[in-house]
Amino acid sequence: MADQHQGKPRKLRTSVKGPLMFSAFWAVVAFVAVLIFASGGSARAPRFDLAFTAAGIAFIVTLVIAAMLSMSYKENAEHLGKGSGVNLSSAPKASPHGGPGRQNPPASGDGTDSTPQP
Repeated sequence: MADQHQGKPRKLRTSVKGPLMFSAFWAVVAFVAVLIFASGGSARAPRFDLAFTAAGIAFIVTLVIAAMLSMSYKENAEHLGKGSGVNLSSAPKASPHGGPGRQNPPASGDGTDSTPQP
């Protein structure tokens, strides 16, 4: 990992703490949801076996997804943030056949006809 420096704490994106907290949150949500809905009402005993199974599956799946997303993250190059866009310069561009750039036809005097005259 190129962002690591000796003695400095890691950023949340590159540390292990972020994906673990994210996965633990969704594991708790899955545990509570399955514990409430799998029992089938208050007259029956809560299903802790299903709740722990759902929490474990939710923890593992979200941890794998968060790890894959954090591994695929890459900063943009510095030169990509500069400039005003693609080919927005007013300078004429060279043609792909090696000739001079495309020239605009001269405008007519009255401004109503922009097509070149023969």
